[in-house]
This record gives sequence, structure tokens and C-alpha cells, in this order.
Amino acid sequence: MILNSIFTNQRTGNHPQNIVSRTDFQRDFDRIIFSSAFRRLQNKTQVFPLPGSVFVHNRLTHSLEVSSVGRSLGSAIGEFIVKDFEKDLNDDSKNFYQHNLHNVIAAACLCHDVGNPAFGHSGEDAIASYFDKNEKDLKPKFSEKEWADLVNFEGNANAIRVLTNRQNGKDEGGTQLTFSTLAGIAKYPCEALAKQKGTIHRKKFGFFQNEKETFLQVAQSVNLIRESSEPVIFKRHPFVWLVEAADDICYNIIDMEDAHRLGIVSTSDCENLFFELIKSENQNTKRVEDKLAILTNANERISYLRAKVINALINNSLEIYRQNFDQILNGTLDQALLDIYKSENKSLQEIESFSIEKIYGHKAVVEIENAGYNVMYELLDHFIPSVLKAKTERKSYDKMALKLLPNQFLYEDGTDYQKVLGIIDFVSGMTDNFATDLYRKIKGIDIGMTM
Repeated sequence: MILNSIFTNQRTGNHPQNIVSRTDFQRDFDRIIFSSAFRRLQNKTQVFPLPGSVFVHNRLTHSLEVSSVGRSLGSAIGEFIVKDFEKDLNDDSKNFYQHNLHNVIAAACLCHDVGNPAFGHSGEDAIASYFDKNEKDLKPKFSEKEWADLVNFEGNANAIRVLTNRQNGKDEGGTQLTFSTLAGIAKYPCEALAKQKGTIHRKKFGFFQNEKETFLQVAQSVNLIRESSEPVIFKRHPFVWLVEAADDICYNIIDMEDAHRLGIVSTSDCENLFFELIKSENQNTKRVEDKLAILTNANERISYLRAKVINALINNSLEIYRQNFDQILNGTLDQALLDIYKSENKSLQEIESFSIEKIYGHKAVVEIENAGYNVMYELLDHFIPSVLKAKTERKSYDKMALKLLPNQFLYEDGTDYQKVLGIIDFVSGMTDNFATDLYRKIKGIDIGMTM
């Protein structure tokens, strides 16, 4: 039975298992919490510019909330699997699904954004565009597959690298997470050349060539269904759908709440959109109305409705997962859980349309995306030409540029591809503030000694 063979406590780095009070999957969660890559998310843009006088979500608070939703989804599905497939499960599997699936989903949700650069999606676009705009000079230095990685830079693939790559001077295996958790964040389990719009598991790509062997090891250990060997394509792992649903639930709703706190969306618009979704679920609207009658604070009213909406979306995602469980296991489901629900629910469609028009197109959001794009692009342009030059050909300004790089990001004995990935590691790992400060310094906008 496939359910007995899609999880493992094997982790990167090949370290022996220790007997500790925590399970291996709880240790994954803790390792992510204490990792520097996760901490840096506190100063990476989710949607709205940071910092500000009004508390809005950053990548870290978003990831914590996604993890909370993911834990609920994992717990409920674990109970469902144990109840409905008890005769097919061995003792280890029963224990895993009942007591540890929620830990795996929570951990995967926690780290799903660690590969995202500063400034939201504009940071991703800047990195990909840098190589696209410099194709004539740069493309000949890389293989076809390496070039595809660079010109299609993707935060999901970068997350696998951040979590598994061994940097100079650091331990083997990166964060050393279990393969079960790593499989849970692989929304697009294919290499860059296999990208295909309109195909859910190939919309983007999931790993760089440098981490290909690691990903193949993960895929084998959790028995991913192989679709193609050349190029490498796998079907999604069953856990991915829950991680994706948790993320979709949070950003669809929380962005609206943030926009309300910032005054971009009126209280009436936000309340009406949330209330209509609650009403569409045939929930006890009288109880909701009675609660709202007590709450006079606008932010508190929106927070209450947000909680009710998220609860409704969790319940619907669980039901859709159960209904499509066979397709999920055999890799034939072709829509995200929330997209299936959205296609049947006009209220969620209206929330999405409203968000695109009023939130994601707002001037403040567009300004930070433009600024972030330029900052990230210029930082790459400062380092990449220098690192690609042979040591004997580097001018003094090349040497000075590379002195700004911490040693763990310098792969002087590696290939051009590995050298460039080192630069991308440095730049994509920056927080919004660090990237902006460094940009201003190297451009001469801010001059002076800072520590």
C-alpha cells in the first residue's frame, strides 16, 4: 500500500538517528524555527512595504500562520487516513499519520517561503530578468539545463537549495530536514527545462541542477511517481496539496485584512466580502451577526470574520482532499484544492478579483515592486561579472566587489554555474533592509562607515 511508503525519517546529511524526546518530524519544525534563513523572513516583504507604522504581515508572520493552518489540515487528514485505511496501514504508518503527519505539514508550511528573495515576487523577477537581459554575454558559460535554472529563477527551487545545500565552512546536508518535509514543499517536482504552463506540477520548477541528486534521493525515499526521466519530472507528493492549501487560504484572506488595517480597503467592503463567503457556506449567520453586534472595534470585527472565513476554507479544503484522495495518491489531480473550491464559490472569486484590483495593484505595492526589482538587479550586476572573471583577469574593482561577499558564498574552485549560484544565495537571502542598504552604499548614495 502506497500510504506505508510515502514518508521517511531519513534526512539530508546522513547523520545517525538519535534517541531524543522529540520525534524526527518535530525536530524538523524546531530546526527551521532556529535557522537563520527563517529568521530573515521577518524583514522580507509579503505584500506591503516594510517597515511601517501599522503592523502588517511579513514573510515570517505569514509562514507562522500558514504553519498553524497546515497543522490543522495535517491533523484532520491523519485521522481520516487512519480511520478509512486502517486495514492497509502497518503499525509505523498508523503512528505516523495519527501523531506526526501534522508535524510534517506544519514544518513544510513553516519553510515554504525560505527561498523567496526580498521584495516579494519582484525579487524573483529581477534575478530571472538579469540573466535574460544579459543572455548574449552569459548564456555561453552554462549548459542548457544550468541556463534554464538561472533564466527561470524560482523561489520554490531556491527553497530546496537553501535547506539542503552545504555552504563553505558549514555542515553537510544544510538544515538537515527529513525527506518527508522536503517532499512536502516540492510543489513543482521537475527540472527547469520541463516547465509547462497549464500543468499544475510543472507550472514552475522545483530544484536547481546543483541539487538534482539530492532531490532524486528525496523522490526515491518517499516514492514519488516518476513521470519522465529526461527531463526529470515527478508527480506531486500527497502532502504538497495540504501545504499549498494552507498557503492559499492564508494569503487570500490575510492580505485583505492587512489592506483594511492600512486603509486601502474600507471596513464595509472587507466585512461584506468576508460575510458573503461565510453565508455561502450555510453557516449560522445569525450567530455571526450577534457577535458583530457586540464588537464595535473595526479591526476586531474584521479579525473575527477572518477567523470564520479561514475555518470555512479549512473545512472545505479537507472535504475536497478526501473526495479526491485517490487522484491525489495516483498523481492525476490537476487543480489545487482551493482552486477547485473557488470554481464553485462565487464569493471567493469576488475576494480574489477585489484583491487583484484594489490591493495588488495599489500604488504602494507597485512602488515597492519597482524599487525592489531595481535593487536586486543592480546587486547581481555588481557581483556576477566579477565572480565570473578568472582570478588573473580581475581588476581592482572586481576584487573590491568580491570582498563584500561572506566566504560561505564564494565557490572559487567551482564551475561558473556554482559561482553564480553562490552570488544568488547571497543576494536572494538578503532582507529588504539589508539589500536596500547595500545597494545605497555601492551606488554611493550613502557614504560613511557603518558596522
